Amino acid sequence: MLDDFFIRALFAGIGLALVTGPLGCFVVWRRMAYFGDTMAHSALLGVALSLVMEINLMVGVFLVAALASLALILLERRRALSTDALLGILSHSTLALGLVMVAFMTWVRVDLMGFLFGDILAVSRTDIAIIYGGGGLVLALLVWLWRPLLAATVNPDIAQAEGLRPERSRLIFMLLMAAVIAIAMKLVGILLITALLIIPAATARRFAGSPEIMAVLAALIGAISVAGGLTASLQFDTPSGPSIVVAALALFVLSLAPSPVMKTETSSAETKP
Repeated sequence: MLDDFFIRALFAGIGLALVTGPLGCFVVWRRMAYFGDTMAHSALLGVALSLVMEINLMVGVFLVAALASLALILLERRRALSTDALLGILSHSTLALGLVMVAFMTWVRVDLMGFLFGDILAVSRTDIAIIYGGGGLVLALLVWLWRPLLAATVNPDIAQAEGLRPERSRLIFMLLMAAVIAIAMKLVGILLITALLIIPAATARRFAGSPEIMAVLAALIGAISVAGGLTASLQFDTPSGPSIVVAALALFVLSLAPSPVMKTETSSAETKP
């Protein structure tokens, strides 16, 4: 069954969506969208260093993204600049350094478009194994960290008082983000991974009654976006990665439409004294 390229792409995309959905919920709750963008941009520097040092691309991307996370934590403690300014510096500087390093490597043919926008249709069986193996590990760690992460998201001071160590949870969460970006780079690319983290979670937020339900809905919405985007890509001959993001955007726009349930609740609220 996995001999067909479309089926392999579908399996890989759904596997990735099952991880990015719950992880993206914390990105939305903690307002870390710009942080996700920064880590995604640093991936190109990881690609360049991997080629120079002749190591596995996923390992190189993970190490650079993890170092970017540690650099952000250390710079935040100095309180010299605001977090958004630090994220801007890290985001653009790592992306620029990666592009400059790639430009100097004239002895290596680098497909920048492939790294920037991904090529999910070229995924192999080995890639699928890495996605489900690595993704399963990320999900297991996220479940283990769920309570301290959620508590730190609601109120870091209370989480600290309860001995949940919010700083440690935040650091591990950043490393999980780095791992997912390393896994997803080949599929949807550096520039689109943040969208896959944020849009399904933002869509699920409207319908979720609890954090756990939102995480499940975000994973399902991400999987539907993958299936819809790949189908549209095959039908209209459009780039696969951007098509997946456009499908996720379409679901988000549809979620903004007023539902009968929301109207009923609004009407009831208006009639109350």
